[in-house]
Amino acid sequence: MTNILEVEELSKKYADYYAVSPVSFSLAPAQIAVITGPNGSGKTTLFSCLTGLIPPSSGSVNVTGFDLHQDELEVHRRMASVPDVPRFYTELTAWEHLEFIASANNLDKNEIEVRGKKLLEDLGLWEARSLFPHNYSRGMRLKLGLALAFIRPFDVLLLDEPTSALDIESVELLLDLLRGCRETGKTILLSTHDQRLIDSLADRHFFINNGIIKEA
Repeated sequence: MTNILEVEELSKKYADYYAVSPVSFSLAPAQIAVITGPNGSGKTTLFSCLTGLIPPSSGSVNVTGFDLHQDELEVHRRMASVPDVPRFYTELTAWEHLEFIASANNLDKNEIEVRGKKLLEDLGLWEARSLFPHNYSRGMRLKLGLALAFIRPFDVLLLDEPTSALDIESVELLLDLLRGCRETGKTILLSTHDQRLIDSLADRHFFINNGIIKEA
């Protein structure tokens, strides 16, 4: 089976301190991997390196045969991500964000209308679609970040603490969405402190502490 995500000797070092020690792992299609660990252990730094937000000190990230450093555009066509604190354009409403992301990923207008409306209805954002994200609560902003990820096509989905500000109903919806992604062959890597995600979703479980990652 061809791996979808391959990480080779990836690390992030600040002076003499390793925020992420060199780590190698690969994930196959239809596989959900969960990373757990205490606050400040390196989870967000790892995800920032995997998405290209910050450059690693060593190593490589490969998605469906494309290298993040050499083929960044191709990787980001195949990778969707939601950071622990999603950021948005100040001049776009929630619905305009959804239209922008979907159009940039070549969805037609009808598909945007149908899928976008269902996502926002399911996430409880439909009535607030004309508001700007800075008027949203933290939980609503996290839901919008999830909607922007799920509206577009992807092979790999990275989620950093995706339930940190979600209500119980939204967590159940996210669980259903992620199970559906796995059934269609998507590869998912998420960090969490939420035992429900670990128990319900984890095909593989990694633990990080002091920047050192080990498979549980």
